[in-house]
Amino acid sequence: MHKALIIIAIAAAGLNGQDRPVVAVVGDLPRVLEMKRQLVKRYTVVEVPVKGLPVFPPSGVAYREDGEAHRVWRELHGIAPDAVVMLSDYPGLVEALRGKVPVTRGAPFDRPKKSLLRLKMEERLARTPRQVLEQLTAVYGRELKEVVYIPAFAVMGQLALGNRELVDRLVAPYLDGRQDSLAKATGSHGSGHLLFAALGKTERVKAAAAIIAPLHNEMSDSVFMACPILGAAGEYEKAIAHLRFMEKLCLRGDGIYRHSPLDETAWGRGNAFALLGQALLLETMEKPDARVLRSFRALAMALLHRQDAKGMWHQVIDHPESYAEFSATAMVAASYKKGIRAGWLETATFQPAVEAAWRAILARTGTDGTVMDVCESTGKQKSLAAYLDRAAIWGQDPRGGAMAMLLAAEMMKP
Repeated sequence: MHKALIIIAIAAAGLNGQDRPVVAVVGDLPRVLEMKRQLVKRYTVVEVPVKGLPVFPPSGVAYREDGEAHRVWRELHGIAPDAVVMLSDYPGLVEALRGKVPVTRGAPFDRPKKSLLRLKMEERLARTPRQVLEQLTAVYGRELKEVVYIPAFAVMGQLALGNRELVDRLVAPYLDGRQDSLAKATGSHGSGHLLFAALGKTERVKAAAAIIAPLHNEMSDSVFMACPILGAAGEYEKAIAHLRFMEKLCLRGDGIYRHSPLDETAWGRGNAFALLGQALLLETMEKPDARVLRSFRALAMALLHRQDAKGMWHQVIDHPESYAEFSATAMVAASYKKGIRAGWLETATFQPAVEAAWRAILARTGTDGTVMDVCESTGKQKSLAAYLDRAAIWGQDPRGGAMAMLLAAEMMKP
């Protein structure tokens, strides 16, 4: 079994009807480990080591400000324990968790009932891909003010559910001349126009393809922004030439992408953009081009080894201390699912990673469309510190919602 699935199964025991209550132990690491030894025979114990005395609920921008409190707070919501054992007096924690999960000093209740956090987690994890997509389409993909990738991919989520009347209404102004879909075009308009490719509107596809390649801004994002729309327009050699250009700019010797030549940092979504862009380009081809297929497989394998024990990819791919990032995880998993279905990737190798990522996305996607830890919009940065400092959004977020819709739509397919 893939290591991520093994560890997830251990950490989430009880969330699938298993009998042992889940207990989170919060405190400094030596005391946490000692308490775990005392409790492990009766409970599924999850360690939450804490440095210092953070105050709860956390304040400021996660994880830029009040980082330790944000980390612990989100870990507890991700674990969804039946009880929290607090080994020090962390200001505000008991009150902040009141009504969600009981907090005790020392040992937990003899037999804690399912907490509200756990019940909500069970509800999230029990959903089918279609149910997730239905919940997300109630929030996202309901307007199209610009034909750029975030709203366009959300609208494609509506299309995946068969909501054609809504989609036709949203795209109508761009097809009848009332609005110019390429006004003030950016790189994001290229991937946004994949919506027109899905609808068979070749004139809009070709118009986007004609202008997109020079808008790369040196960022690895451009593999996604430009290559698929060039492929959708039938410009395969131009798409491959652009892929090679971006590889020369951004592909590192270890097989993952720096975000731009300004710095060596392998930004999480920057790598997900590169992988998804290649998957979408391959999908435009009647027969996959061997050159693209080699690049796709190499990046897919390089990223596989960076997936964490909970099924996530991180804000900086090769820095596990950076936060686990929602949108990159959804995009990489969707790319793997496309690759498995098409026969580009081996099922035995990559399907466990997809399942682990899907469970992680399920856990972090609320029934009301909230998503946890989506990196804010990010241009090219000049240092690792700048990437590590990017805000992590927890709430309703169009970018995270659109990428969760993409993954849910892929998971719906056989």
